[in-house]
Amino acid sequence: MQVLFESRDPQGAQLRGLAVRRLRFAMRRLTWLVPRVRVQLADVNGPRGGIDKRCRLELKTHNAGTVVITAMAHDWHVALDSALARAARTLMRSWRRTQLAPRREAPMPAASR
Repeated sequence: MQVLFESRDPQGAQLRGLAVRRLRFAMRRLTWLVPRVRVQLADVNGPRGGIDKRCRLELKTHNAGTVVITAMAHDWHVALDSALARAARTLMRSWRRTQLAPRREAPMPAASR
């Protein structure tokens, strides 16, 4: 799995190693499904405070296309963990849909009279 990390905030950039480790741990069973992930950490309104730390994950998958997950929180760690949990649930749900999808049978031809 290729991980691309982006952050313009200096505090967010310091979390690069932690973000990559947590991402790999959370997606350890799903790495075959996700060849590339982009992690973006941003401080939405700057130093004013509040719920403004945003973590955005873009997951490029084989069967579901691109899945985008965004989480906001007071803290970088909480935003990252929340986004990772939602991403894992979303990928598992998507994979189960493809596995458990009922197969459509060919329609029976109408009887000739």
